[in-house]
Amino acid sequence: MPDSWHEPAIAEILSRVVEIADFAFANAATVDCSGAFPAKEFELIAQAKLLSAPLPRELGGLGLGIQAGKTLPLLLLLKQLGRGNLSVGRVYEGHVNALQLINTFGTPEQIEAFAEAARDRHKMFGVWNAEAADGVKVIPLANGKYRLEGSKTFASGCGFVERPFVNGALPDGSWQMCIVPMDEVKTIVDPNWWQPSGMRASASYKVDFTGVELAPLYVIGNPGDYFRQPWLTGGVVRFAAVQLGGAEALFNLTREYLQSLNRTHDPYQEERLGKMAIAIESGHLWLRGAATLVDEYAPVFGGYAAEVHPQASKIVAYANMVRTAIEQICMDVMQLCERCVGTRGLLPPNPIERVIRDLTLYLRQPAFDAAIANVGQYALGSDQPASSLWML
Repeated sequence: MPDSWHEPAIAEILSRVVEIADFAFANAATVDCSGAFPAKEFELIAQAKLLSAPLPRELGGLGLGIQAGKTLPLLLLLKQLGRGNLSVGRVYEGHVNALQLINTFGTPEQIEAFAEAARDRHKMFGVWNAEAADGVKVIPLANGKYRLEGSKTFASGCGFVERPFVNGALPDGSWQMCIVPMDEVKTIVDPNWWQPSGMRASASYKVDFTGVELAPLYVIGNPGDYFRQPWLTGGVVRFAAVQLGGAEALFNLTREYLQSLNRTHDPYQEERLGKMAIAIESGHLWLRGAATLVDEYAPVFGGYAAEVHPQASKIVAYANMVRTAIEQICMDVMQLCERCVGTRGLLPPNPIERVIRDLTLYLRQPAFDAAIANVGQYALGSDQPASSLWML
């Protein structure tokens, strides 16, 4: 067990996360409908100080995912939340992502202000970056403020996430990060846009921000910073951890189902469960590998924005490997689960049906083929043997 886990605060919070995940799993069917959101789960998350846990220690957090040595605890925390309810894990992962962006690219004033919002006022953060043809434009005004025009889609946690990143294009086409104080502005929310088969409780609506004006405090970093590497791609290991939690939930449910029917001595079921166990453990090893590489890379996640790190491309390629491998693990686990339980086990109200719906939708992250191609590009551009290809 890593030395950091022996720290009382981290050990306590990881134990608390298991309890929250258990509650989220028991309550998941209740919120599995349009218009619902796991609000009680996020009350428990706030009470457990999970909203401030990703902040640096000097700002009252535990440094989870921000500071070296604290990457694996964060990934296992995300995995537990995914086990409980993938929608909960999705929204919390967005909160972590937002705090990382602020601490990487924000000014000292912004870092302190938004840390106070998460730590003392339990504000939830997120990253709403997806959009369609009517995407967000960021227009500088003469008074130093900025006006937004346009909409975002897949705005997960809408109505509960109070400080989302709402990034958009400046007049010159460059991409600018912005945070919108949702409880202080007027927007138009379209909940009918979100009619999915899975992840219903994530409340990933469409939001029109036209007319919203932002003070300079809410404009983060320089144009183009959002796409800087390794921060953009290096963070995909977070959502991969949540997805692995969904696969772990399916493993647990499949085993319970077979035990309830006394089918534990069937050689074919034993083979399937064995394959599922191997897949889950493989996912754990990928998370540990990612955590080790990230922690050895720099004292803070992704390094320092003002410095160029010579190994940035290695972190990007490894993160893409983790994402790709865990996606395949999840798909294999779903298929094995379906073969184990048959049609009857896939009918509601059995939770297997819901978890498969949620995981199937959540796995469809963008640019899958480009992620694999990046791994091959990195490997082809290196002269290192396979045994040391990923060593820093």
